[in-house]
Amino acid sequence: MVSGKKLPLPDSRYVVGLMSGTSVDGIDAAVVRIEGRPDAAPRVQLIAFANTPFPASAREEIFALFDPKAATLDRVGRLNVWLGELYAEAALAVIAQAALRPSEIYAIGSHGQTILHMPERVRTPDGRELSFTVQLGEGAVIAARTGIPSVTDFRIADMAVGGQGAPLVPFTEYMLYREDNRTLLLQNIGGIGNVTVLPAGCAPEEVTAFDTGPGNMLIDGLVSRLYPGERTMDTDGLIARSGTVSSELMDWLKQEAYYRLPPPKSTGREKFGSGYVDLLLTKRAELGLSAEDLVATATYLTAWSIGDAYRQFIEPKHRADEMIVGGGGSYNPALMDMLARELGPLGVAVRTQEDVGLSSDAKEAVAFALLADCTMAGIPSNLPSVTGASRPVVLGKISY
Repeated sequence: MVSGKKLPLPDSRYVVGLMSGTSVDGIDAAVVRIEGRPDAAPRVQLIAFANTPFPASAREEIFALFDPKAATLDRVGRLNVWLGELYAEAALAVIAQAALRPSEIYAIGSHGQTILHMPERVRTPDGRELSFTVQLGEGAVIAARTGIPSVTDFRIADMAVGGQGAPLVPFTEYMLYREDNRTLLLQNIGGIGNVTVLPAGCAPEEVTAFDTGPGNMLIDGLVSRLYPGERTMDTDGLIARSGTVSSELMDWLKQEAYYRLPPPKSTGREKFGSGYVDLLLTKRAELGLSAEDLVATATYLTAWSIGDAYRQFIEPKHRADEMIVGGGGSYNPALMDMLARELGPLGVAVRTQEDVGLSSDAKEAVAFALLADCTMAGIPSNLPSVTGASRPVVLGKISY
């Protein structure tokens, strides 16, 4: 945490949340109004939301630096500041959309762009075991351009006390979604899929969450490679709907060891990125699959991995009443139909954030506004039961 003045916590305040995920679709920016203490069932209202696509050159550079061999110090340093500028512009734009002035904003919380996440411990030459993560988007630049205290680099504090640094959104889901009489599953389908389990009437230490496996990452990666220059995603699931799931390829995909690892666990582009897309394209050639069949199978893999995670790790302890799905995958009807077929026979209703009057697009940006609010108040906002950390800690670093 960068030293500086501590701001008093107003009873009601506006906070901006910024999120860009593993799909690199752009910057999600939300202005929320928060009333009450951030750790005591705060009242939260979404005031404005906008998605700002990355400039093509920035998006290309982000994808290039997913390869550690290309991520030289000069390129990482430049992208860190470059993204800080883009995040600041996105924050100012959504503040204007909300008809507010920057001086009326209490804080900004920016997740940053992950280019590397390594929760598994590795050994250093002197015998230490370390895990690490890298999110870019310099907070000092965001604060300097907006004049607003900015909280960034949320994950590393949790990892410093033995956690995986992910997922972090479950803390905010516990505050906003828990119910006394129903067990809910909050499933996000971004580049990676992740689920939060909120048992009926649960305490914070009873919340569990983990990454279920690939979300849109493999689907988008395959579409970009199969239809170069034409498509980057399977809009409305039309490609998947025109194909047939390959049982032979699915049998091979199900052998991935990640699915059998018990929580807490997290994953990312390091496992399910371009290298995995290469493997799928090789298997396609071996099996003689059409492009449509390959996309249909990758789509079903996401649905199956979510259902498999429920059957293995959740249902034995907590039979869920409902799954509420957010993230870009919730807009893919083919994927949602497959997910409903996976969970419906198990008695779990599948709905979207929009079905319950909320926003799939804004959900994670809202979450990082809430996490920033906790940081500004000095309140721990990780859940050790979720990340595996040894204790609760205050997340993020503040730039004034």
